[in-house]
Amino acid sequence: MGTATEETAGLVGDVTATLVESVQAYLGSILDQRDFPANLAEAMRYSLLGAGKRLRPILVIQSCQAVGGKVSEAMPAAAAIEMIHCFSLIHDDLPAMDDDDLRRGRPTLHRHTNEAMAILAGDALTGLAFEVVLTRMRPPESAVAVAAELARATNDMIGGQVYDTLGGFDGSISEERRLRAIHRYKTGALIRGSCRMGAICGSADQRQLAALITFGDAIGLMFQVVDDLLDVTQTTEHLGKAAHKDADQGKLTYPGVLGIESSRSEVQRLEAEAIKALEPLGEPAEPLCDLCRYMAVRTR
Repeated sequence: MGTATEETAGLVGDVTATLVESVQAYLGSILDQRDFPANLAEAMRYSLLGAGKRLRPILVIQSCQAVGGKVSEAMPAAAAIEMIHCFSLIHDDLPAMDDDDLRRGRPTLHRHTNEAMAILAGDALTGLAFEVVLTRMRPPESAVAVAAELARATNDMIGGQVYDTLGGFDGSISEERRLRAIHRYKTGALIRGSCRMGAICGSADQRQLAALITFGDAIGLMFQVVDDLLDVTQTTEHLGKAAHKDADQGKLTYPGVLGIESSRSEVQRLEAEAIKALEPLGEPAEPLCDLCRYMAVRTR
């Protein structure tokens, strides 16, 4: 697996690749400046700064820019959402959850260290995410609003994990409705939250916020449908994580419920819906359109 920049460069352009580098450097600087026990700091660095697409922080930044904001205004929120995403992956990989040995082409954190350290590193990243927002964002009103959005997205994501791994649905709900609910929360919550946080950072008005919410809803679902497709069409070596695992565990997936071709059609429908939602924002939202197109055709 390559670096974070290599995973996005060439697909969404040099400008976005440069943003990925900026996010990576900012994340590294936060860890450098925060005093943690050395073994905890190493574990956090291993997971947070490893290869990854950095889609969620880029969504924060480009959503902010789409409504007239600056990169610097969005960077704390961008770092925070990546920390929450990283925490979710660390804990999702644990034996009590999905029990994975591979993430982004490397041993998962609990395999690299141990289960206790993985749990604590995930906990520390969660706390650090809110610390960054509340100490680095200005004005304070924006910091509070972003922290509230981050908390909501985090809890919705955790609710989605419960639905996905422990159930809890009313037995009368169809498989497709259950599947949409799982995806809307487990994966969609942080993606939708990224767009909303970016809008807050850029002081969006109600019209702009509505456009970004609709966009975030569509791409959040689209991202997971693509993930479901990749799980059944790609190899472990290509993905950098275990392939075909959802089907093996009997989880609800779009290809499993609708079939591969219908799932691909759903990706196209959601891509079109997302791009249309951005029309009121005009040219400043074009980078988001490009990112959406990349997310629809990504291969890992």
